[in-house]
Amino acid sequence: MLPTATASGRRLANQILDLIREARFEPGHHLREQQLADMLGVSRTPVRAALKLLAELGIIAARRNQGFFLQKGFDELQRISIDIPASSDQDLYEQLVKDRIAGKLPDSLTQIEIAQRYDADRGVLARTLLRLSEDGLIARNKGHGWSFLPTLNTDVALSNGYGFRLMIEPAALLAEGFHADKQALKRLRLQHLYLLSHPDILAVDSRQIFETDARFHEMLAECSGNVFVLQSIQQQNRLRRLLEFGSYTNKARVKEWCEEHVAIIDAVMAGQREQAAEMMRRHLHYAYQMVLDKVSRAR
Repeated sequence: MLPTATASGRRLANQILDLIREARFEPGHHLREQQLADMLGVSRTPVRAALKLLAELGIIAARRNQGFFLQKGFDELQRISIDIPASSDQDLYEQLVKDRIAGKLPDSLTQIEIAQRYDADRGVLARTLLRLSEDGLIARNKGHGWSFLPTLNTDVALSNGYGFRLMIEPAALLAEGFHADKQALKRLRLQHLYLLSHPDILAVDSRQIFETDARFHEMLAECSGNVFVLQSIQQQNRLRRLLEFGSYTNKARVKEWCEEHVAIIDAVMAGQREQAAEMMRRHLHYAYQMVLDKVSRAR
């Protein structure tokens, strides 16, 4: 049985494992809290908690007044993954979005109707509605209740969205003001490697898969140095969050786009922006063609 830890703590522990595997540290390597905190973009406190979790699992050793030291070898580390259980909030969030996409929910409904339909307690429901609102999926009605924000026909929205991104994202990689944040890209690369090395990609929280995908596109848009490009991609991701949230069921395709993302990141970090732009064009064109084929078959 896993030691008690928060979902965020377990997620951070997995990220530390990714760093260890990527660096190919040998058993006995001293894992320094501040160095890990800098690489992961967090403070030392959550890093220390994640290291304690890894120590409880026997992956690293905690030595009094010395710090933390790696116990396991590379081959053994390749087979280790710390499960991140879904919370009640997460379960309700995913169910609401999936039911909305499936046409099982009306445009507007009250908090009481949601609570009765999903047997959700007040705290879980309040937090879930707040997250949906922050993600741009619902809005509070002027009177009472909540409404899903209006969207276009799903197929039209997706085809237009991918067509737009196909015009914007490859060009953004060639922008004059482009500046690669290599530390941030390294962290993003490790997040993709975690998905690629996971023994069962479909067992990973679908929100985590989506956020890894979305963050990749937003980070490169941010690197372009053009705030309008970034805002456009963020808006597209808000739309995709509604239209594509339940689409990560093709294990092979998730692995493929992860590999494509890593190749693009590597090209950007190597200063090969023209190559990265061409890979981005092919990456988006594949998804665009899949949507067009789906629309064609539906007619």
